[in-house]
Amino acid sequence: MTTAPPAHLKWLSQVIIRHVRSTDLSALEWGGEYAHFRRIFNEAFEHARQGRSILWVAELQPNELIGQLFVQLFSGRRELADGRERAYIYGFRVKPAYRRAGLGAHMLTIAEQDLIRRGYQYVTLNVGQNNPEARRLYEKLGYQVITEDPGRWSYLDQHGERREVDEPAWRMEKILPKKSE
Repeated sequence: MTTAPPAHLKWLSQVIIRHVRSTDLSALEWGGEYAHFRRIFNEAFEHARQGRSILWVAELQPNELIGQLFVQLFSGRRELADGRERAYIYGFRVKPAYRRAGLGAHMLTIAEQDLIRRGYQYVTLNVGQNNPEARRLYEKLGYQVITEDPGRWSYLDQHGERREVDEPAWRMEKILPKKSE
């Protein structure tokens, strides 16, 4: 007797993990929910064009973005990303309807494999102290808390107004396996 795969595997097998294209920028706003990050998305895309970052999306056909993960290769804060050995993951989110099905872990694995191929040895990320579910995922995937981060930063929203963010976080790090020759 043959049994059908669980429903979540049906859609998961149709997801494509790929780099962000310029035509994706408005879709990163998730129907307006993240419109306030429009300038951040545009700046991140420009950094990707310059080779300073890598932007990943999870696309469910037809053309629906259901996840995103950004990797900063270079940063003014070398403890986050130094362009050679250490990279920083940020802007990582999966739409709520698609969580807890393995998509986030799959996206992280693809990003880590790409970093290993590029010769990176460490990857860091911040996770909100109020997000224990995400922290458990990262720990399950080999990340360890290395310090606290005050999580204070600011940005210009889509209207050019400065927004202040205060989200205390745990800084987590993973040592990547060496690139096989």
